[in-house]
Amino acid sequence: MKIIEISPLVRRITADNGGVFTGGGTNTYLVGHQEITVIDPGPASTEHVENIAKICGEDIKQILVTHTHNDHSPGAKLLHQRTAAPVMGMYPLHKEMQDPTFKTKKELKHGDEINEAEYTLKVIHTPGHASNHLCFLLEEEKLIFTGDHIMDGSTVVIAPPDGNMKQYIDSLELLKEIDLKFIAPGHGNVLENPHSVVDWIVGHRMYREKKVIDSITEASKATIDELIYSVYDDVDKNLYGIAKYSLEAHLNKLIEEDRVLKDQDNYFWKG
Repeated sequence: MKIIEISPLVRRITADNGGVFTGGGTNTYLVGHQEITVIDPGPASTEHVENIAKICGEDIKQILVTHTHNDHSPGAKLLHQRTAAPVMGMYPLHKEMQDPTFKTKKELKHGDEINEAEYTLKVIHTPGHASNHLCFLLEEEKLIFTGDHIMDGSTVVIAPPDGNMKQYIDSLELLKEIDLKFIAPGHGNVLENPHSVVDWIVGHRMYREKKVIDSITEASKATIDELIYSVYDDVDKNLYGIAKYSLEAHLNKLIEEDRVLKDQDNYFWKG
């Protein structure tokens, strides 16, 4: 177990669940010292939950989850059983690929605040990666916990139906309206210059969207299986299975904007 102090108010430990989707593992953040808020207790790992409990002792005030994917929230039930600390988060709109064990004592909403003597956490609803995705702003340090909204070293997968590319872009733009100094992502290391990070991600998504548009217009009509080769020609083919989720999300965004039509499995450029 490695404890990393990332700021005067925040410590980080990382679950041992590294992989293609999770990078080096899911980050769990411990905010405060007397009344501790645990953010994203991670997968259903007894070892990881025991590590959290050992560090915090009896000082856990509440458990927050950014969203209910299986690498972020199942540990909440285990930690609640271990400590009786209440779990807070938001339920998803769709059940596919979600944590079925998640139960929240209080369903959080955009603008809610968690006020403790040492700190204030503000809830920011950031749908896109998941319909129920939340970020948490530590106001005293202008540090934002982004879960899978922003990751270090990789762009996130947007998987319909719960993932929505248009909402994702809008949620990224929302962060630019907030005075921020640091990003504490759900995977990887702390990021500086948050607004520049957001600009890069939005630019990358728009670059990918342009490739989608160019590929459809060139082909006249195409399926996702056909588009993947031209839209993601700069990506390892072993990752195409994952990339198809985000490709579908890009296409859904263009359909929402009335720029693309879908007929059965074929997509057509409408303009």
